[in-house]
Amino acid sequence: MANLQSDFVGIKSPNPFWLASAPPTDKEYNVRRAFEAGWGGVVWKTLGAEGPPVVNVNGPRYGAIHGADRRLLGLNNIELITDRPLEVNLEEMARVKRDYPDHAVIASVMVPCEEDEWKRILPMIAETGCDGFELNFGCPHGMAERGMGSAVGQVPEYIEMVARWCKEATDLPVIVKLTPNITNILHPAEAALRGGADAVSLINTINSITTVNLDAMSPEPMIDGKGTHGGYCGPAVKPIALNMVAEIARNPETARLPISGIGGITTWRDAAEFMALGAGNVQVCTAAMTYGFKIVQEMISGLSQWMDEKGYESTADFVGMATPNVTDWQYLNLNHITKAEINQDDCISCGRCYAACEDTSHQAIAMSEDRVFTVKDDECVACNLCVNVCPVEGCITMRTLEPGDMDERTDTPVVADYGNWTQHPNNPMAKAAE
Repeated sequence: MANLQSDFVGIKSPNPFWLASAPPTDKEYNVRRAFEAGWGGVVWKTLGAEGPPVVNVNGPRYGAIHGADRRLLGLNNIELITDRPLEVNLEEMARVKRDYPDHAVIASVMVPCEEDEWKRILPMIAETGCDGFELNFGCPHGMAERGMGSAVGQVPEYIEMVARWCKEATDLPVIVKLTPNITNILHPAEAALRGGADAVSLINTINSITTVNLDAMSPEPMIDGKGTHGGYCGPAVKPIALNMVAEIARNPETARLPISGIGGITTWRDAAEFMALGAGNVQVCTAAMTYGFKIVQEMISGLSQWMDEKGYESTADFVGMATPNVTDWQYLNLNHITKAEINQDDCISCGRCYAACEDTSHQAIAMSEDRVFTVKDDECVACNLCVNVCPVEGCITMRTLEPGDMDERTDTPVVADYGNWTQHPNNPMAKAAE
């Protein structure tokens, strides 16, 4: 049976599923229930400096994007870091770690960008027995306006500087949480590595406005007739997160930098995809807020079963396996030819493939008078749109042409040799290199 035990930068936990720093990890009551439900670790909701607690709004804190079936696709939140006193959080963290020594307890931290502030608070938090720190350089609202959060995470020099301060202040692992609100994720990741960080976690929330109330003419969530930008999370951000994780994992400068994957993870498959692209473990927030803590049991069961089916004994067996297969467009094999194929036994004659292809693609699907849909190989460019819009899974597939087969669209035979854009005769750079 698969062993889901996790060792992430020396932090051990029963499984690779951690709760991300967010409302679900805001207090002892929540964390105890999370551990009892099966979560392997938690990143405690971000702690701030001593003094007057942070002040949150006393009204709606979340906006939402729903699918047609009312399924939650994304949340926008305007909540700040913990508004509970630091000493209360530290007392609770110590009790939780004492009672759950085998579970991971990570302290998320955000204080002003001053050396003394960081070096004073980290030893205080370490006294709780926590397993490590996550530096919150990602919050795009509220704290960024105070010179913290993404205001730091968007400046690689600041990331490197603060990470170095923290490594000087503690022997515990330091994880830098990266903001996605930046042009190139590699710059902050490389800065974290230069600063001595043990790992990075990503992505934090995306700066966003999810909806506008057209009666009040204000963004949602709305506080007394006004709204603001917030942080976007949930299933909708998963593709963005996967790309950024892959970029770090395949970059030679950061390839060995451990990654904790975050962003829209809702199922075991989501987690496996992040790990296949290089994440050593994963953090979850929106799924727990939508379905409750026990969703982790489905994640554990599903991942374990899949690993057994694949013959993986531990998560380390497949972490990063997909990374070598992520490449840049110019290196894709232009000699690989496929065509769409419709299984008539499965087709329900809805016509979605025809409408999509006829109106917005390559007019490569024919419709007979009795609504039989067939692919025109002489027009099909294998764009895959028909596969994606078809409501019947597996009804439309992509058939690979073998070497020697004729591509009816170009009237040329398929060749076996690999050929990419850098070698193509239409590429002016390729011609210049000859």
